[in-house]
Order: sequence, then structure tokens, then C-alpha cells
Amino acid sequence: MGQPVAVTLKRSVEPGRVRFEMNRSLTGQGHESYDQSPARTETFGAVLAQRLFATGVVLRVHVYSSVVTVDLVPGSNAETLTPVIVDLYQYWKPGMEPSLPTA
Repeated sequence: MGQPVAVTLKRSVEPGRVRFEMNRSLTGQGHESYDQSPARTETFGAVLAQRLFATGVVLRVHVYSSVVTVDLVPGSNAETLTPVIVDLYQYWKPGMEPSLPTA
């Protein structure tokens, strides 16, 4: 359940920097920048940054509205990050088992 995010990967003229353009705004008109995985994930931008850093190929993340700019670890492949963004709002996938509430 949930909807996949449409993502377009664009290369930058700067080596190691890519831009992902999405069909959704994550921050409105605000900017969010991360040099490391955020400890608090109270915004969609922070959640996405945390998931991108978890891949191990990201150095920095900047989110502005529907554009995510990522600085990559040298030699990393940006295409591996696309599924992370596409699945941002996917909270239920085929084959997942529901968790039972604890009392």
C-alpha cells in the first residue's frame, strides 16, 4: 500500500553529485541539509536522508521541495539509490507479514 514516488535521476557537472527530481514535494519551500544520518526523523526529508545514508554510498544530502541532491562516495553508483526514493511512501509490500499489536 502507499504509492511509489516517480523519480528522475539527473547527473551534475560536478563529479560525484547527482540530483533526483520527484513528483512530490518533501519540504515545501524549505531546505534541509544533512552531512550525516539524522538522529531525529520528524520530516520526510530527514527520513529519506536516513535511508540514503544507510546505503553506505552517500556523503551528503540536500532536500529542497521535490529535488534531492546527493553527494556520493567516490566510485559509487547513483542508480542504487533510486529504489530507496521510489519506495519512500511504500509501507506495505506484497509478501510482508503484518505485525501483531503488543498489549
